[in-house]
Amino acid sequence: MEHNTAARPGGSSLSEAERREIDAEFAHYETKASVGLEALRIVQKHRGWVSDEALQAVSAYLQIPVAQLEGVATFFQLIFRQPVGREVILLCNSVSCWIKGCEQLQRNIEQRLQIAPGQTTPDGLFTLLETPCLGDCDKAPVMMIGEETYSNLDERSIEKILEDKKHHHADQAPD
Repeated sequence: MEHNTAARPGGSSLSEAERREIDAEFAHYETKASVGLEALRIVQKHRGWVSDEALQAVSAYLQIPVAQLEGVATFFQLIFRQPVGREVILLCNSVSCWIKGCEQLQRNIEQRLQIAPGQTTPDGLFTLLETPCLGDCDKAPVMMIGEETYSNLDERSIEKILEDKKHHHADQAPD
């Protein structure tokens, strides 16, 4: 997923593309308030995260209270309220993953990337987040990066996944 994390003019307003995508969601819901989560996801897709200004813009556009949207954003852990890396690593720490060694895998990721949970690598590529469950317990330990789930992890598979992600982004870097 590529997104523009740079500050943009009129950051407190929604772009035409964001408004168009939010409007398309109205057909699937009974009220504008019901579109709140989808609107936040759309903004995040375009900007990489949901700033206070973006939250206020969605609130104004949908005519629902900021506090209500903040509650939605807080409840759903995949709405990022601060800048994150281009690749967000969600490492499951449920009981199943814990039994299968997720703590050691987390230490391995932390050491390899030189970040702790909640932090982003200096190059802006990876953010590491813990998550209580990814719903793939029979294949523990599990992590997600973007929309892709990786299961039955060990140190070798994590090393390969992270290297593949680094190479993918290196190949996409502008000349």
